[in-house]
Amino acid sequence: MARKGKKDFSREAQTPASASGKSGLDGRSFLYVGGRDCQVAHLRQIASSFGAELIHHDGGLREAVSRIDTVLPSVDCVFCPIDCISHDACLRVKTGCKKFGKAFIPLRNGSKSSLERALQTMNERDNSR
Repeated sequence: MARKGKKDFSREAQTPASASGKSGLDGRSFLYVGGRDCQVAHLRQIASSFGAELIHHDGGLREAVSRIDTVLPSVDCVFCPIDCISHDACLRVKTGCKKFGKAFIPLRNGSKSSLERALQTMNERDNSR
């Protein structure tokens, strides 16, 4: 079976699509739980290009899962790549989001483009208001 070519989103991530040059995500902070450690710097760069801060929690590999509860009140929403997170961490995030009234956004996978698409969608929604 032949592999499909992958599009490189890294250049697109550096400039959020906004006609005014200002992102609707400026000053917002997001928690990203799970994913691959080797991509965290890239994910932060993508969020930064939208004017947002990305806080990462590894989902319990090295950090205590209970730390999620202390970070949740200070963020605007939480992203979880469903292919790179433990069931326990995902459940903790979902219940914490309900408790603190935070948006929970599951991502199809832990790729950079998956986060970028989610941020772009949020940005477009915020800019259309």
